[in-house]
Amino acid sequence: MSAEGTFTEEERLRIEESIALAEKNTSGEIRLFVEDECGDNVLDRAAFIFKELKMHMTKDRNGVLFYLAITSRQFAILGDSGINSKVSTDFWYEIKMAMQNHFTTGDFVKGLTNGVLMSGEALRTHFPYLKDDKNELSNEIVFGKNDSSKSSKS
Repeated sequence: MSAEGTFTEEERLRIEESIALAEKNTSGEIRLFVEDECGDNVLDRAAFIFKELKMHMTKDRNGVLFYLAITSRQFAILGDSGINSKVSTDFWYEIKMAMQNHFTTGDFVKGLTNGVLMSGEALRTHFPYLKDDKNELSNEIVFGKNDSSKSSKS
């Protein structure tokens, strides 16, 4: 199965709606990147994608990336320095474990939506929505192209 074929249109909309809901009461930004193969260390690859999606350029450095490599069966959650300075050291691990419980049964949609909503709660707590906040990054799922030129080096 290719990354783009992972979700039906209805499932994509559910995930994107969970991102919008999670961001509703916060200035934080959440993105989901899905590709077939990781090819690198999953955290290195997620960090590369984080930079490629310009998630480090949010005003409060409060972006969160959910990275998923379908065929490689790997995923990572990466928060920017603003949110990482506010949450406990095991915060992302707790979300990752909650997501993994759904992933092992093949329910990627439930795992992703729950993880997104959990991270949205932390963002809401530490970066509440202000009247002048704007959605800095798209809520659409980003699908990577399956090619051999992937690298975590710039």
